[in-house]
Amino acid sequence: MYNEGVKITSSAVSLNVEDVAASSSFLINHFGFSEAMAADGFASLTRDDAGMNVIFLRRGLPTLPDDQRDDHAKGLILAFEVDDLEGELARLQAEGVTITMPLTAEEWGERAFQVRDPNGVIVQLVDWNGPTSR
Repeated sequence: MYNEGVKITSSAVSLNVEDVAASSSFLINHFGFSEAMAADGFASLTRDDAGMNVIFLRRGLPTLPDDQRDDHAKGLILAFEVDDLEGELARLQAEGVTITMPLTAEEWGERAFQVRDPNGVIVQLVDWNGPTSR
């Protein structure tokens, strides 16, 4: 049963990738993350405004459970809501980042575009401009 007295003090998403340094550099160089911690096969990235850390783990690490060790972060979308979606799209294009899903608008108010990091991790930038947006 849920214990209301337990507080969540932080959040993170951990992604298994082949090349931790490549994924880390991509988020640092193009999305303003910084490295909070790192070791061989591991990097934890942070941004004060992101609300969570992004952790990259090298596939095959012996510290991972057997049933997770060789998984890849496939099928996952790392989504970040931003204030200026068009501005971010223009900035990333100017930096030479390939846009893998063009800017789209959904009927429920979501607008988004996607890029992929060197390991194939999908990064989606999104805003909410529909009638039900906050």
